[in-house]
Parts: sequence; structure tokens; C-alpha cells
Amino acid sequence: MTGFVKSVQPVVIQKALGAVVTDVYGREYIDCFAGISVVNAGHNNPAVMAAAREQIDNLIHCCSYLYYSQPTGALAEKMAQITPGRLKKSFFANSGAEAVEGAMKLAKLYTGKHEMIALQCGFHGRTWGALSVTGNARRKRGAGPSASGVAFAPAPDIYRAPRHPEDWARSFENIVRFSTSGDVAAFIAEPVLGEGGIIVPPAQYFIEIKKVLDRYGILFIADEVQTGFGRTGKMFAVEHYGVEPDILVTGKGIAGGFPLAAFTARDEIAAAFRPGDHLSTFGGNPVSCAAALASIGAIEQKNLCAKSWQDGEYITGKLRGLQKQFPLIGDVRGLGLMIGLELADGEDQQPAAAQAELIRESCRRKGVLIGVGGVDGNVVRIQPPLVISRRQIDAVVEALTESFAELSCARAAD
Repeated sequence: MTGFVKSVQPVVIQKALGAVVTDVYGREYIDCFAGISVVNAGHNNPAVMAAAREQIDNLIHCCSYLYYSQPTGALAEKMAQITPGRLKKSFFANSGAEAVEGAMKLAKLYTGKHEMIALQCGFHGRTWGALSVTGNARRKRGAGPSASGVAFAPAPDIYRAPRHPEDWARSFENIVRFSTSGDVAAFIAEPVLGEGGIIVPPAQYFIEIKKVLDRYGILFIADEVQTGFGRTGKMFAVEHYGVEPDILVTGKGIAGGFPLAAFTARDEIAAAFRPGDHLSTFGGNPVSCAAALASIGAIEQKNLCAKSWQDGEYITGKLRGLQKQFPLIGDVRGLGLMIGLELADGEDQQPAAAQAELIRESCRRKGVLIGVGGVDGNVVRIQPPLVISRRQIDAVVEALTESFAELSCARAAD
């Protein structure tokens, strides 16, 4: 199936350390995508590796929903400590998509309601239920029809559709009133829309939306699969917005590269699950949980949340300088080390997807791996391991500068 996936880059990675990956020919690349925001504490973090090795020697699998294991219990306790507000109880799964589906199921059981509201441009996974709340036709292609009972609110994209947060809240309330049957269990949203193109909602957005949710008795599910564990400059991105979610979904960066995800809820919401209501054979795997504890420990001990914020400010400042130099860069946005450059062409700012791919190819030839995303495929994504150094950041900016300059010259010659 690998040849079927067009986005696979022609790099065969053999080993990695920190923010650098090395291919089978010995060539090194600065990794600015971190396996899609997974290795936040760095590739092959020594503490994560050591914890996983030690756990492998003791116990690999017992099914954490039949028997207790120490790493799983310890991770549940740690999640209760670090997640915001009153979130206390975690259910562990294998992947972000699985955790999203579990969170939606829990919300329905707790509220006794059955509909969901999600955001246009949002992304929540590639299983059927997760795709049903994904607001991107390109990701759903060939997988329909989607689940019924899902309505979509406009994405809070201040570049493409600038509006006041109260206007978005009014629009959202109209979705509740006119696009649902009034049987809405939950609103699911990423605090920063990753696959949608690093769309950063304005500071008051979720505060205004939460007022509507509370009026109608609708739960808020924060999908932090991509934004969690220091990626945006706080342990969880929702902390930037001053609201407390009812359920928080995590994955990707939770375990430093080992497969693991979770959804965490308040005690009374978690109690809606009765024995047998939900189960994951491999969820809460002891090796993955041991790795997660070590990864979270590394993020805390090295103060990677603060480092992510500071480095994000540093690189964003440099990228805004590039924006003044190259009109193709329509917008520079992000939080922490979750940064997007939206490429837009001409006076009407048409999405420049082909140019984004050319920038990715050019950077790869220069030894830098970046991502490309967005609903229109025109957003250059910079999401490196949080351990990236300033010297490496400067090398990334240099590669981007050269790539945009070369593209600009080629377009002028045409």
C-alpha cells in the first residue's frame, strides 16, 4: 500500500536522534514534522527508550481492561495531574482516531443525546466515526456516506474569514437551532486545527462558544491529539483559551512514538461507562504507558512547554520577515512550535498547493523535512521535535529562504 500514498517522501529513514533523522545513505535531515507532532521530547529520547526497554523485560501485554498493570495505573494518575480543570479519569486506546470515537461514545452515554457538532476544516481521524466529524471532503473521499446526526460550524479562520468571536458564537448557535434536532451530545474541536492548515482560533473564540454550549447542555470535547504535550507552548493547547473541556482526547505526542492515545473526562462523565460498555485489547499497553510516563517526564523536566513557546516566537518572527520578502506567503500563524505558512497566489489569494509542494521538495533537497497540509494543500507546516536547537532553527529558516527565493526566480522567469 505504500506506493498508493502520494504524500510519502522519498527518504528511507534508518535512525534518528533529537531533531535529526538519518537515511540509509547516511544523510542527515533536520526533522521539522516530528512524525506529525509525535516525538515531542525528541527522536529516540534516552529516557523513553530506557523506560520501554525495562518494561519489555518485565511485561509486554496483559490487557489493561482485564487486569491491572503498574505503568497503566501510574499514567492514569499522571494524566489526572496534568490535564486541565476537573478532568480525572482516562481511558487508554491505540490511536487518536480510536480515542476520538471513544470520547464521542462516552458523551452520548452521559448526556443521553446522539448528535454531534464539529468544525469545517477540522480533522479527527480516518476511521468511519472520526471521519464523520471531520470537516474536509478530501479526507472523506470514497468513505461515505458518513454517520448521520453531525452538523458543521464554520472554522474560526481569521485569515480567510475574519470575524469577531461573538459573530462566530452567533453562527454556532444558529447551527444548534437550525441544523440539528436539538439532540446534541457534544461539540468536538481541535484547539488549533492541524490538518486543516494550522488554523489558530482567536483568543476569545472558545470562551464565546462555551457560553452557547452551556446554554444548550452540550459537552465540549477538545481534540488534543496533535496539539497536546507541549506542542503549542502549554501542556495542552486548550489552556491558551481559558476554558475547561468536558472530555480531552490525546494521542501522537503522548508516548514519544509508541502507539497510545487516551480520552480523559470528569469523574461524573467517566461514570457513564459501565463494565463492558467499552474496551480496547491493546489500549493501555504497559510498554507504551511506560514510554508515555518517561516522555511526559522529559517534557516537564526540560521545561519543553516554555521552550516550545520561546522557539515558536523566535521562528515565527523570522518567518514574518520572509512574508514581507515573498508575496506568495499569505499568512504566518501558529502557537508554539505548531506553525503554518499559508501560500496564496495573486490578488485574489488563490490557494497555492503546487507551490507548497515545491517548497517541501526544495527543503528536502537542502536537508530539512517539513510538512504540507491544509484543506487546499497549500499550507507549509513546521512542527519539529520540541528539543530542536536554535542553530537547527536557523538552518531551517535558511533552507526556507533559499527555497522561496529559488521558486520566486523560477516564477519570474516563466
